[in-house]
Amino acid sequence: MKISTHLLFDRGSAQMSNVQTQLTQSQAQLAQGKQILNASDAPNQAATIQRLKSILNKQDSYQSSLDTIKARLQGEDTTLQSASDLLVRAKEVAVQGANDTLSAADRKALGTEMQALRDQLLSLANTKDSNGNYLFSGSRVKQPAFVETANGSPVYMGDQTRMNVRVGEQRSIPVNRTGTDAFVPVNRTAPDGSTQGVGFFNVMDDLIKGVNTSDRPKMQGGLGELDTLLGGLS
Repeated sequence: MKISTHLLFDRGSAQMSNVQTQLTQSQAQLAQGKQILNASDAPNQAATIQRLKSILNKQDSYQSSLDTIKARLQGEDTTLQSASDLLVRAKEVAVQGANDTLSAADRKALGTEMQALRDQLLSLANTKDSNGNYLFSGSRVKQPAFVETANGSPVYMGDQTRMNVRVGEQRSIPVNRTGTDAFVPVNRTAPDGSTQGVGFFNVMDDLIKGVNTSDRPKMQGGLGELDTLLGGLS
């Protein structure tokens, strides 16, 4: 069989072209640090890589959620610890106020301090997180948890929603605590024997009134209710 010079030239040219293509691809792979540059180069491997990327992206999303939850819960913990410290001080002042040796003027001075502690507690109850959302308002994160009323104590304006965030394929973590879970109301027995729920700040305000007016029954009742408030914060 006679092989023409033209055929030899074509074969040589094709081999050189293939080598050049392979060299170009190798250089591109080295430059990008990837073995597969286009899905068409290896469809099966490309599909596997895409699935792995999707899994990694999902894990990154879960990690981001965990970081957000951690920061928020740490904010809650710090806030509640500060509130607990203030309430401990309020009890110390209330115990002083119940001392029979004090004059009415002395008790009013203590009442002034208790009012300042109560106002600080209200500020803590309306703490915001790093995103500007109220910590203890349930799902109403743009609404202050407790709002002052014209003729009474602050009332809870949030809701009872416990929000959960996914941190895995089959796992969610609660990301908030409602205001009434943290700043708990107490059950108070009325003179007729019935029981009624009294809000956290109503308890504080009634105790302050008792100290200011030297009302011993109110002071004694308020001291007992402060223990319930402390237990709720703890």
